[in-house]
Amino acid sequence: MHDKGRHDRRLVLWLSLAQLITWGSVFYTFALLLAPVERELGLTRAQSSLAFSLALLAEGVFAYPVGRWIDRGHERAVMTGGSLLVAIGLVAHANIHSAAAFYAVWTLLGAALAATLYTPVFAIVTRRYPDDFRRAIITLTFLGGLASTVFIPLSAWLVAACGWRDALWILAAVHLLVCVPLHAICLRGAPAPTPVHSTSGHSPATLLRSAPYLLITVFVVGMMAITAAIPPHLISLLRESGLREAWVIAIPATIGVMQVFGRVLLFFFEHRFDLHVANRWIPLLIPLALAALIAGAASPLAGVAFVVLYGLGNGMLTIVKGTAVAQYVSREHVASLNGALGLPQAVARAIAPLLLGVLWTQQAGYRWGLALLLVVAMVAAAALVLAQRRSLL
Repeated sequence: MHDKGRHDRRLVLWLSLAQLITWGSVFYTFALLLAPVERELGLTRAQSSLAFSLALLAEGVFAYPVGRWIDRGHERAVMTGGSLLVAIGLVAHANIHSAAAFYAVWTLLGAALAATLYTPVFAIVTRRYPDDFRRAIITLTFLGGLASTVFIPLSAWLVAACGWRDALWILAAVHLLVCVPLHAICLRGAPAPTPVHSTSGHSPATLLRSAPYLLITVFVVGMMAITAAIPPHLISLLRESGLREAWVIAIPATIGVMQVFGRVLLFFFEHRFDLHVANRWIPLLIPLALAALIAGAASPLAGVAFVVLYGLGNGMLTIVKGTAVAQYVSREHVASLNGALGLPQAVARAIAPLLLGVLWTQQAGYRWGLALLLVVAMVAAAALVLAQRRSLL
């Protein structure tokens, strides 16, 4: 039996630890492996970057079946098996000797991430704590947001001290000794499988075609495109705007801090506000940030405004995106429905940075690309408001 009231803080903290390890040791460690892997395998930066794109694509492809398995009551097997697959993938990575093996390993790791990152764990806490899942998700994202802070220096030290192959063996051991048993022990006693038809009489196939779900898809995919497009181009964009180099470095470095701060604010103060009102206002921080960037070229004040608005918005958006389906479409089929968003999000993540680069011109710089992102942000924010109005719950 599961208490549908307050979430189990101890369980959520243990799951958060696994999130921190998985995000840090796989997602953020990839950048540290690029240079040594390129030297050893003779790859160009474009060739090595393809591996990460394959991982994102595999994660998107496997997100829906993973969600279906969770809805059928197999959450323990999914996340335990996913952590085991991460460990196997990291060991395989330590033994690659060709580009083909490098691509195969990251495709495998992408499939494993579909079973271990935010999407499955958000679904699990939503199914277990239908009346308190949002606060559980805020806790998960707060600690998960510290993954880069912990693992970028840790993985960099391991690579420098042991070499990249032995570093991967050590990271694999952490998954095998911490994440695998943690998921196996903590996720016992999963809720009963979700019936094909929810209490409202809707099946997953019907819900996938419903107006609220389609509107949430526009919201989630649109915001994903923006938050994927900005980071790879941000340094170049700021330099072109005429800001001093100190600001160019400080602005991106501060965004991560603001993201975590935004989640802390949400955790401690959101009970003072109507969450549906908060869900309407939070996405508007992104277009406001883009507008500040467009209007305030070469202005440090505009840079500060961008950092605050974009950092807070992006940090809190993770919670809004992770809970929108459960709040406005269905809590019973949340794993399958969120999983179905995996592939369109992966496509948006892959295309958006490329599109922003294609729209760059010598004369206008990033102006046209930023204007397009501003339009996408406004459409996405409006789609969430319409989804609230057409809500099935």
